Amino acid sequence: MKTARYNLINMEIPKFIFFNQHDTNSQFWMIPRHEYRYHAVLLRARFEENRNIKDMVLAHKLVVDGEEELFDRSFNRIYFPRDPGGVAYMRNPHEYDHMLDYWHPDEKAQYPDYFAKREQRKKEYVDYYRKKFGDYELPKDH
Repeated sequence: MKTARYNLINMEIPKFIFFNQHDTNSQFWMIPRHEYRYHAVLLRARFEENRNIKDMVLAHKLVVDGEEELFDRSFNRIYFPRDPGGVAYMRNPHEYDHMLDYWHPDEKAQYPDYFAKREQRKKEYVDYYRKKFGDYELPKDH
């Protein structure tokens, strides 16, 4: 539980800060603009409802409750660019090596050195595999 960190003599500062923090947090959570605007109007009404409170005990309680609500609803997920949900996720998807086996022979003919070396390395890998793990019959297309 967080404690109030504002001087409650002047309540305009906490109200302004809370409203901006809650409003910004709502923008993060609500993607459709009409939903965000609807909740912003409801939030503004909640703040206006408690605008002229003179009781400092009640004002302090409202500040503490507002901080707790903001903390509970805070948008704290950090998206790194290449993580799921990030802006660069799956931007350059990984090309798997076995997809080259499905190329048409005319396409392979454009890169004869590469595919000759690739076939040689595939055979070397099969020999290495049989030597390390025993004689296991691999599928014909590999």
